[in-house]
Amino acid sequence: MHAIIETGGKQYKVAEGDTLFIEKLPQEAGDAVTFEKVLAVIDGDKITVGTPVVEGAKVDASVVKNGKGKKILVFKYKPKKGYRKRQGHRQPYTKVTIGKISV
Repeated sequence: MHAIIETGGKQYKVAEGDTLFIEKLPQEAGDAVTFEKVLAVIDGDKITVGTPVVEGAKVDASVVKNGKGKKILVFKYKPKKGYRKRQGHRQPYTKVTIGKISV
């Protein structure tokens, strides 16, 4: 069974037992989280598509850890003007493991 959920402005196709990195959530490691914005549920040949969400469907997950991604460098430069600006960024994330998909 698969489901398409929305969290953090992005959509993810998940199955039971999957581990994925999503936008940072306020929960701590070990906490349970429930995703109720389920856009579609795929169960073998049966597909249930919501308008916009599937009523009564939810995906239970548990938070594995919170962390930061690898550093990327943002470099701004304007030729012949002496303008240079270097800035680093590490995107925060939450690592979750999908538990149960219920319709």
